[in-house]
Amino acid sequence: MGSQVSAKTNDKEQQLKKASKMAMVRALLPIVGLVVIFLLFNVLTDFRMMGNMSLAFSQVYVTMIAAMGVFFIMTMGGLDFSQGSILGIASIVVCILSKHGIAIAILGGIASGVIIGAINGYFYVYRKIKSFIVTICTMFLFRGFIKYMTTNAPVSGSATLINYDSTGFKVACTVVVLVIGFIAFRYTKFGTYLKAIGAGEKAAMFSGIRTDRMKFLMYVLAGALTGFAAFINVIKVGSVTSSGGNQLETQILIALVLGGMPISGGAKVRFENIVVGSLLYVVLNSGLTMMGFSTQMMQLIQGVVFLIFVAVFADRESLTVIK
Repeated sequence: MGSQVSAKTNDKEQQLKKASKMAMVRALLPIVGLVVIFLLFNVLTDFRMMGNMSLAFSQVYVTMIAAMGVFFIMTMGGLDFSQGSILGIASIVVCILSKHGIAIAILGGIASGVIIGAINGYFYVYRKIKSFIVTICTMFLFRGFIKYMTTNAPVSGSATLINYDSTGFKVACTVVVLVIGFIAFRYTKFGTYLKAIGAGEKAAMFSGIRTDRMKFLMYVLAGALTGFAAFINVIKVGSVTSSGGNQLETQILIALVLGGMPISGGAKVRFENIVVGSLLYVVLNSGLTMMGFSTQMMQLIQGVVFLIFVAVFADRESLTVIK
């Protein structure tokens, strides 16, 4: 009997060591991948990427801010495919209201994101429709609105918008949003509740967490963040076309998975997934562009990389909690 107990204890210890090693590998792989890919593309492009850092990273601010809202949703085990359409609608609102003041334009962008997020949350939480179905429907619905409103010409904003298009301003806005999100996720009950819902919604409910309320508010918050990101998006050119926000949802999903985000959410998520993943996606995309690959080839390469990272970071024990 003693030998059997000892053998079982040793097996458990080995399993724990193995799990600990895998967790460390999963944590370090995205960071190592970012460094390796950055160095590789610099070598392959004769260090042109290093010389065009500001241009390469000009795309990362919108993705990073919007990705934070989707990160919170995915932590709960949900999905959101409507972020591109939210960005497009909010960008149009920002442009229209910018003629009445920048502060009003920013608040209008956030408000439009909140409204669309609330629509997503209502149908997902209170009408019990799967999150990916709801958000795909709203994606197409509001993409139609964007194309209708930009049929004749792009929607132009106030000429003062482009005055805010400076790297320092965009970096400051992004850092402030990320720091607030990091503190809330890491050091308050907010992050604990999200992880608990992602790991097991029924258990979270029985422990006293108001799961429906949290899920609804996360979609509202995600919409608000993308509404603010719309302001950062608009100040680059001061107008919005029919392609405004196009494919943002895909970029966010790829970025989060590249950052090591388990697609099923739960306890294994880390806030660093947002930053590392967004940077990795931008470096990969910019590097392939500088090397002269066609759009089709870039999509093929990104798809292969995405598939590899999904296979590595998928938490197979928790995949059933995707809602």
